[in-house]
Amino acid sequence: MKVFLIAAVTADGFMGQDIHHRSLDWRSKADAETFIRLTKEAGVMVMGSKTFATFRIKRTPPERRLIIYTRQPENIHGDGIETTAEEPRQLVERLKSEGATGLAVCGGATINKLFIDSGLVDEVYLTIEPILFGQGIPVFSGEVQANLELLEVRNLNENTILLHYKVGHETA
Repeated sequence: MKVFLIAAVTADGFMGQDIHHRSLDWRSKADAETFIRLTKEAGVMVMGSKTFATFRIKRTPPERRLIIYTRQPENIHGDGIETTAEEPRQLVERLKSEGATGLAVCGGATINKLFIDSGLVDEVYLTIEPILFGQGIPVFSGEVQANLELLEVRNLNENTILLHYKVGHETA
């Protein structure tokens, strides 16, 4: 199963100004279209409860399965939305056994770190938007170590670029 991390970030590397800031308010239409296309290809999306709250959606997006990481599933409401507190490896194994072929890790910083640290992430898609926040929510909560190989750089519009990386997995 292909597991990828996808995020839109400012030119100075932030996903939002704070935990309430919606990326939908500042990212480009081209990024939104790319996000929809890639998450539909994956078929399954996973995100944390704080990120889910910023999306303000009431049901699973069309042609995708949505799983929210939370310790309080009673606080997650929406038609067809699933919750989990499984370790990433357990979740991926369960999804594989259910026939899933892809998983899009859609944040936030804690969930991104959880998955990159698990060694399960195969690829990273970062959209760089032409805006600066100076401070805010980083892509990862805390220190991470991952080697990336650039696969593609694509202009999504005249000011926005998509960076597509392969994640190098160390073998012992």
